[in-house]
Amino acid sequence: MVENSSQQLDAIFHALADPTRRAMLRMLADGELSVSELAAPFPVSLAAASKHIKTLERAGMIRRFVHGRTHTCALDATPLRDGVAWLHYYEQFWNQRLDALEAALAADHLDKEKP
Repeated sequence: MVENSSQQLDAIFHALADPTRRAMLRMLADGELSVSELAAPFPVSLAAASKHIKTLERAGMIRRFVHGRTHTCALDATPLRDGVAWLHYYEQFWNQRLDALEAALAADHLDKEKP
């Protein structure tokens, strides 16, 4: 199994667990945004948006730059590799189950075709 820091994986999956944070990451995939620009599409206060951003920062998926009074955020997708590697290990188990389901459906189909 892939060995990863449990705390880092916890932070990654915690950050990804919220749809607002996932949407923020998607927005940052198109380029850097200020905190205000990042918060604008969501029906939350700037303080709540800032908490989401801090969660993403703790997971290492966002870098924040300060230019005077403007805070700019940029995506850093590097930590997602750890999450993908963790999930990839378990892919074998769901593939085995899907293969078994496919075989069962094929056998059922053959049984129904028999006179």
